[in-house]
Amino acid sequence: MSIFFKAPLDIEIRLDNEDTRKHVDVTTPHGRMERLPIYKDGESVKGSVTIRTKEGRKVEHLGVKVQLLGCIETNLDGVISSEFLSLATELAAPAILSHPETFPFEFKNVEKQYESYRGKNARLRYYLKVVFSRKSSSDITREKELWVYQYINPPVSTTTKDGPTVKMDVGIEDCLHIEFEYSKSRFSLKDVIIGRIYFLLVRLKIKHMELSLIRRETVGAPPNQITDSETVVRFEIMDGAPVKGETIPIRLFLGGFDLTPTYRDINKKFSARTYLSLVLIDEDARRYFKQSEIILYRDQ
Repeated sequence: MSIFFKAPLDIEIRLDNEDTRKHVDVTTPHGRMERLPIYKDGESVKGSVTIRTKEGRKVEHLGVKVQLLGCIETNLDGVISSEFLSLATELAAPAILSHPETFPFEFKNVEKQYESYRGKNARLRYYLKVVFSRKSSSDITREKELWVYQYINPPVSTTTKDGPTVKMDVGIEDCLHIEFEYSKSRFSLKDVIIGRIYFLLVRLKIKHMELSLIRRETVGAPPNQITDSETVVRFEIMDGAPVKGETIPIRLFLGGFDLTPTYRDINKKFSARTYLSLVLIDEDARRYFKQSEIILYRDQ
């Protein structure tokens, strides 16, 4: 028989301007949707903690503190958590709590060096944690998660930070030579990929051609490394056989898709990269493809 002991008090964490702040809908590890308040790098995290005892009880404690934590959780052989941010402030000295009390808190100008992330085998999260310490019983804790956006100013010139024109060649000797050219390799999440596909040599009976955006999440380091690929969007750009010299223009609007910024070897724990994939399929269902990484970032 299991006996469950209910906590003798309730802890509520409220953030300043929480109702008017922008929120984002994210999926929990259990598949539910939740709305989280959005913060940005350098922004203060301010609010209050209210503690209420139940049924008029008096509860002795050894102190109350609130922490602002940032951690990376990876799922290899079980969930492993690694903290990269840890701030704390004491809310109350040891005492006896007999009536509701509210404690304000503020973490000023907090550096949040990474953007929040939820993937299949990795999560990067920021959260507030209240710890109500007790002498003879286990501590009572309560958590509240934040969602952090990392905004990057758009590059000034496409020939510097965005990089020069990018070309991908798909070829089979004496049978096929296709050149896929697009304007740059760095894109904001609201950007448009503009390019063209040029057929230099066509001696295969191509049935159709697809363009895909693929997100690839990598967790851990070799030999204990997990890689998971997800096709974010796939669409057909040609149906039928092309001829030599034909050009197909490409305009791919990124704003309507569920994309994330590029994460490269974050704290040596995980990466999440996006690839542009060109796939050709011939009449015998053979597939010819080429992939190239694109860098995604969030701007204002």
